[in-house]
Amino acid sequence: MMQPDEKINIKKVDTIHKEKIEKLLRQLLIEIGENPDREGLIGTPARMAEMYEEIFGGYKINSELDVSFTEAAETIIAKDIQFYSMCEHHMLPFFGKIHIAYVPAGKVFGISKLIRLVEKYARRMQIQERLTKEIADEVMKRGVKGVLVIAEGEHLCMKMRGVRNGSLILTEAHRGIMEQKEIREHVLSLIYTSKQELQAV
Repeated sequence: MMQPDEKINIKKVDTIHKEKIEKLLRQLLIEIGENPDREGLIGTPARMAEMYEEIFGGYKINSELDVSFTEAAETIIAKDIQFYSMCEHHMLPFFGKIHIAYVPAGKVFGISKLIRLVEKYARRMQIQERLTKEIADEVMKRGVKGVLVIAEGEHLCMKMRGVRNGSLILTEAHRGIMEQKEIREHVLSLIYTSKQELQAV
């Protein structure tokens, strides 16, 4: 058993060790009372190892926000970016949509790079609050005047277990000139033009 002051040595790797994961998952099936050798489960550990390599690929994704173009623009909004992530508390999925609004300072990002940015932080062990902040912080570090990020998530750790409630969780992070209430509310009105649930943040 690990002692309280003992540290785990974490080594970053380019690819996950799928054979080790397969063995661990096979043992997990046994521990929950299943037979990993029955027909329906024979290939399950290998399939799950492949899946983990994909859904946890965010640790090695480069958002490529350095790909930008000189262009005069006021506010740019990317709405309804789908995301899928894994709750770090119960290893169950949470998923939904993310809206990113930013005010550039002479340069704009390639459109697809905002989607890659979301995947970079969503495809790892996460909580929604941190996911929202990490996206906002990385955009802000690229020299924009301000950024607003809103995440709307459904959490299977609440739906499948525990309170068994299907609440929609909203988290928000704003940086730079988006700290100004008037600007933030204007951008929110643009994001939620067709939505009845608009509330002041």
